[in-house]
Amino acid sequence: MSDNSRSLFGTDGVRGTANVHPMTPEIVLSLGQAAAHVFRTGKKGTHRILIGKDTRLSGYMFEDALAAGISSMGVDVIQVGPIPTPGLAFLTVDMRCDAGVMITASHNPYQDNGIKFFGRDGFKLADDIEERIEGLVGSSELVDARAVPDALGRARRIDDAGGRYVVFLKNTFPRASVLDGVKVVLDCAHGAAYKVAPTVLEELGADVHLVGAEPDGRNINAGVGSLYPECIAKKVREVGADVGVALDGDADRVILVDETGRILDGDEVIAMATRALFDRKQLRGGGVVAMVMSNLGLEKWVENLGLDLVRTPVGDRAVVEAMRHGGYNLGGEQSGHLVFGDLTTTGDGMITALQALGQMVAEGRALSELTAGFERFPQVLLNIEVAEKKPLDSMPSLQAAIRDAESTLAGRGRVLIRYSGTESRARVMVEGEKQDQVEALAEQLADELRRSIADS
Repeated sequence: MSDNSRSLFGTDGVRGTANVHPMTPEIVLSLGQAAAHVFRTGKKGTHRILIGKDTRLSGYMFEDALAAGISSMGVDVIQVGPIPTPGLAFLTVDMRCDAGVMITASHNPYQDNGIKFFGRDGFKLADDIEERIEGLVGSSELVDARAVPDALGRARRIDDAGGRYVVFLKNTFPRASVLDGVKVVLDCAHGAAYKVAPTVLEELGADVHLVGAEPDGRNINAGVGSLYPECIAKKVREVGADVGVALDGDADRVILVDETGRILDGDEVIAMATRALFDRKQLRGGGVVAMVMSNLGLEKWVENLGLDLVRTPVGDRAVVEAMRHGGYNLGGEQSGHLVFGDLTTTGDGMITALQALGQMVAEGRALSELTAGFERFPQVLLNIEVAEKKPLDSMPSLQAAIRDAESTLAGRGRVLIRYSGTESRARVMVEGEKQDQVEALAEQLADELRRSIADS
């Protein structure tokens, strides 16, 4: 659950409907000023902040607002245009920038947009830095800290950002391997990877069948991408492809489809990657990191290898923090965010896809064979619209219902209720051995949650 004392930053930056608070040009300009002030303070020399975006119509508006705010504080701006979020993180480090700012609402519809910040090390910002930025927004401190006329920052665009990221991605693929003869259905969600993703796969030799690569500002994530993998599942069967790759709007997550048209979520991809790294003696930390929502099937898979599964709160930032703290080099989320810590600093859909393809080529096996033996526990997730995120532990009837459900599952399942960090929703998850049982328990808990919120 996100910290309700913070009005701007959620679990993954700032997000909301474009042109509605907090995602207004005024707030974004002030965010740019605040970030520039924080990242330049106490540092000598020229300061640079990188700005990237996905393909949303509102991206133009926010890009200019950010650039104005940053340059008004005497910090230079480098604009790279549409680029995947992990590409922005890579370029921030590669170009020695003080920070990177990504304009995206990830998998949300085009009407939404958001701001994600990365530090000079390519990692998302720690809570204390986000709190410092948020505390500065609209403050008199920013007014007093604005640059004098002859010290204003400059703004410039670079045209080869995508090419640099393509080279980086190709270098994460085994150098001795190619994808000659591998047929891939690729869905770019009409999003930020619509140019770089097909370029990478084609240059590695794959036969690419492209979907969702014609962005018009309004069609990002619209019936395509990782939220709608059924789209490429059908295409995989139609063209006889070896694999389907469905990215989301900013390409930091991916859902894969095997050659039979079966959809694999992030848990199964983590499982196959765990086994591959373990077999190659390249897995560090004695286990992997996954979020609380990850299926019990992943936990059993990892335990069968003699490894630990470390669970974190929802959000790829929490996963990365746990990886860094515990020395792990693999972590991820059920939604398709995977982090290969030896290759990148954040979730990267294309790196994940390339690692899976590399594993297929190296082992000479189909994708379906790489996940053979993975047994998924029945899991039901219900989304409940809420007007206010009241503390769940302040609802005694709900807590009693949770205890009753856990007693019914008798240690062979899980119950998890939490608020979304980016939407006005509560999520009710029940997992167990019997589908009908978990469905019934989830509905009971959802009904009790609605009653408890209404009564509190």
